Amino acid sequence: MISLDEAVTARLESHGTRFEVLVDPDAALAIKRGEFDGDLEDVIAAEDVYENASRGDRPAESDLEDVFETTDVMEIIPEVIKRGEIQITAEQRREMQEQKHKQLVNKIARNAVNPQMDDAPHPPDRIESALEQAGFQVDPMEPVEEQVDDALDALRPVIPIRFDEVTVAVRVPADYAGSAQAKIRQYGDLESEEWTNDGGWIGVLTFPAGMQNDFYDMVNDMTSGQAETRIVKDEDDIKTR
Repeated sequence: MISLDEAVTARLESHGTRFEVLVDPDAALAIKRGEFDGDLEDVIAAEDVYENASRGDRPAESDLEDVFETTDVMEIIPEVIKRGEIQITAEQRREMQEQKHKQLVNKIARNAVNPQMDDAPHPPDRIESALEQAGFQVDPMEPVEEQVDDALDALRPVIPIRFDEVTVAVRVPADYAGSAQAKIRQYGDLESEEWTNDGGWIGVLTFPAGMQNDFYDMVNDMTSGQAETRIVKDEDDIKTR
């Protein structure tokens, strides 16, 4: 379950009675769209249906039967969300907007590069500044994933930017191969790997281009700077970093 501070109210009025449930805002939107596939218990603040959630008043069981043809609250809760409206306060809206703004900036920073600077990643503060300059406002009621394209359209007149992936070959010396390769392979899609005769490890990995700096920092930290990395552009074009 979530805390009351994290929850918003979904409200349905039917047959002259109000029904309210307390739910995570993102989950509520997913349920309304028919896209929720998680555990309902994890995204509600109470296994209950209220007539007035702020006072804790509950509707009569006969009202539940009339409207939902059941008194099972775990069946009723998603129905209230689907058929009702999601209520948020101005403070909740502001907090949701701030949270999704950060998520959007981080998502773009992890995936976007500057095509005018040899596909170097854009730091988050540059993306945040450009979004502000473009006047882009995050919609707190929409999933971040559905706002990325609009954000990129707003950013392109301000900064050179595109989403891209990078493929990197990594050679790890034997002294660090055991622990380092396990961490490295978590960063993206492992295209190929091999163990060398001296106990070293070579892997070729594809991941969002905006993660390059974090990736190189991690590799250097795991190998005390002893690893070798190369950006693989194609079979015949390999650039040593």
